[in-house]
Amino acid sequence: MRIPSTGRDPAARWRRRTTAVALVALLPVTASGAADGEEGAGTTVTLPGLSEEVEILVDEWGIPHIFAANTDDLYLAQGFNAARDRLFQIDLWRKRGLGELSSDLGPDYVEQDRAARLFLYDGDMEAEWASYGPDAERTVTAFVTGINAYVDWLEENPDQLPPEFAELGYEPSRWAPEDVVRIRSHGLTRNLTSEVARARVACAEGTDADLVRRGLEPDWTTEVPDGLDPCAIGDEVLDTFRLATSGVAFSDGEVRVLEAEDPTVVGSNNWVVAPERTSTGRPILANDPHRAYSAPALRYVTHLSAPGLDVIGAGEPALPGVSIGHNGTAAFGLTIFSIDQEDLYVYELDPADHDRYRYGDGWERVEVEEQRIEVAGEDAVTVETRHTRHGPLIHVDEDRDLGYAVRTAWSEPGMSPYLGSLAYQGARSFDEFEEAMRTWGAPTENQVYADVSGEIGWVPGGLAPERSGYDGLLPVPGDGRYEWTGFHDGAELPRSRNPAEGYVATANEMNLPPDFPHEEYGLGYEWTNPFRFQRITEVLAQDTDHGLADSAALQLDQLSLPARRITALLPGLEPGDAITSRARDLLVGWDHVETADSGPAALFEVWLSRHLGPEFVRLAAPEAAEIIEQPDTLVLVEELENPGRWLDQEERDELLLTTLRAAYRETGELLGGNDRRWEWGRLQHTLFAHPVGRGGAEDDPASLDVGPFPRGGSKDTVNQSSYRVSDFRQTNGPSFRMVLDVGEWDRSLVINGPGQSGDPDSPHYRDHAEPWRDGEFVPLLYSRAEIERHVGERIVLLPG
Repeated sequence: MRIPSTGRDPAARWRRRTTAVALVALLPVTASGAADGEEGAGTTVTLPGLSEEVEILVDEWGIPHIFAANTDDLYLAQGFNAARDRLFQIDLWRKRGLGELSSDLGPDYVEQDRAARLFLYDGDMEAEWASYGPDAERTVTAFVTGINAYVDWLEENPDQLPPEFAELGYEPSRWAPEDVVRIRSHGLTRNLTSEVARARVACAEGTDADLVRRGLEPDWTTEVPDGLDPCAIGDEVLDTFRLATSGVAFSDGEVRVLEAEDPTVVGSNNWVVAPERTSTGRPILANDPHRAYSAPALRYVTHLSAPGLDVIGAGEPALPGVSIGHNGTAAFGLTIFSIDQEDLYVYELDPADHDRYRYGDGWERVEVEEQRIEVAGEDAVTVETRHTRHGPLIHVDEDRDLGYAVRTAWSEPGMSPYLGSLAYQGARSFDEFEEAMRTWGAPTENQVYADVSGEIGWVPGGLAPERSGYDGLLPVPGDGRYEWTGFHDGAELPRSRNPAEGYVATANEMNLPPDFPHEEYGLGYEWTNPFRFQRITEVLAQDTDHGLADSAALQLDQLSLPARRITALLPGLEPGDAITSRARDLLVGWDHVETADSGPAALFEVWLSRHLGPEFVRLAAPEAAEIIEQPDTLVLVEELENPGRWLDQEERDELLLTTLRAAYRETGELLGGNDRRWEWGRLQHTLFAHPVGRGGAEDDPASLDVGPFPRGGSKDTVNQSSYRVSDFRQTNGPSFRMVLDVGEWDRSLVINGPGQSGDPDSPHYRDHAEPWRDGEFVPLLYSRAEIERHVGERIVLLPG
């Protein structure tokens, strides 16, 4: 059954829908059946597959608390509830990941489908399931059974179909358990794009010039691998990889492929403070992952309660379990730990047959598989996917007789992103948590930990390749000289337990100990700049009476360390003209806090991103400036403070003054001539974009985008905000924030912008957006008694 597009104003259709969720045989829960103090509308659902009754209590902030008599029923109910709130989102995720967009959306998506299929897991399924723990297959099966039960009901009740399906003219699909684990391309990628950029810079100006683009930590000199011609590697070799890892959006009937998240800016903050340093006498754990903003939200907050498991927190809506949160005994939160899990291989192809590539002393044949892609409204098409011994072949240079393949840890068992949380979400001690993290695959993570006994710690995890004879920073010839010889045991990674400082923090910085054997392990040399970490620890080190409000305030901190360091250089300079003098005075008198209403913040960011940074690149790496565009901020700051590698003192001073003058003039053009009325938030803005959104026009009632909102901060503030330099739209940041009072769980805080629900008519579609914008939180309730006091909706699931 295909549901055609209505052709009507989608907003009108969405407004006409009832706010009640689509459920089977909606029977009211009688008031007489409610306990004293229970509130909220009630519905009863007969759900095939359940063995016993399940209750879902949705609190007034849209957070579902699911209570079941056993874990099979619990995960089935979690899948049902995920579909109830997020069906369009998870269905599009599935279709994109499996390469099935064309079957519903037409021929424009055939190439993206082919690209996605290149990266599907096709290895040993027994090993795959075992990687996540003994009950993983059973858990995932129950979860997708719940999703499918909701889809089954919609087939009988098409008037309750989420409106995006009708607008786009297709219907939701049913899931197989294998769908969850075969899709790998929605996970966070590592350094493949950086390898290509480095090769292009090396061709233009040498590998040293690439340090302007991306500094290496610890200090490291990379060399072009023997046999590699970096000039043979153009940006086009990544076209298929980008398609495979990109999202999808729709606009006025036109296809829009969304760029994958930039691994150089994706990050997060987390910290945990020991009892002796808190005002509560209990640990406090805080986490705010940084990802691309969207409507619905990437994260979904859920409470899962059954005998043997009582866990609450955030996960991704298409996965069972919880990856960020607590289980009543232990709490956990994650950030990215930059293990390099990808390499680009370059093959010499047989000029007479491009399906043969040189390996060792002979030739090997590319594995070619024909795949049938169904296409809506047209005949199915047959495409070919190609794989080498290292992985999918993503590009062929016909003129040079070269092929390019990706070796990625994604192809190994246990690499379904975040599904490894099934192994640790029930951990009751640091030892148990540490053991569960030993086999964590992806994405590569720093986990911070705290429990009710007062223990705190840090455990990184991720599948780490052992490389033979190369560092992974540049593409390598695929002839057998540069190979992975295995994987490191996760137990060999460094960790920390109850450190003397009384706190642990991570923010994607290079946090390997000084005595760690970097060259031997080769985990990676590309880390996020340390500014967020430095600011977090600057605050935590001074605070011996840390409270929940302090952690919440630290998550919202917008003090820029790059601004503090760069503006410290200005007092000693002679401006030479009134404009530059005024610009200098604005920045010298500033507190370096980049609030949305700050005029100096607007000037500084326009200066840094549009003038100072690009001009430094042109001076330091002129032949590669078009490739680099923006410098590594840490490299820039250190060169400005201690010129000598790329600039002499006079060049440094001239660079600062001339670019500051130009930035002041441009800021005036953007915000008006009166610099006392400048505000950073009039430039930088946040938009939670829906795939069927309309670009965030505030006066468009049909748009499902949420925002735009004025935004403060920058990519280097704790309250992180990466933005597009072209228009200052925020691309990445902490849409989800959590602060846990370990042991007094009902005092914990959370926010999940723009809201919990994916239903445009739900009151929870955008109800977190304004509190998120204003730096507010909602309660993360855990005890049944407190949950009952704040029930907004009560759903009872009965065995069918």
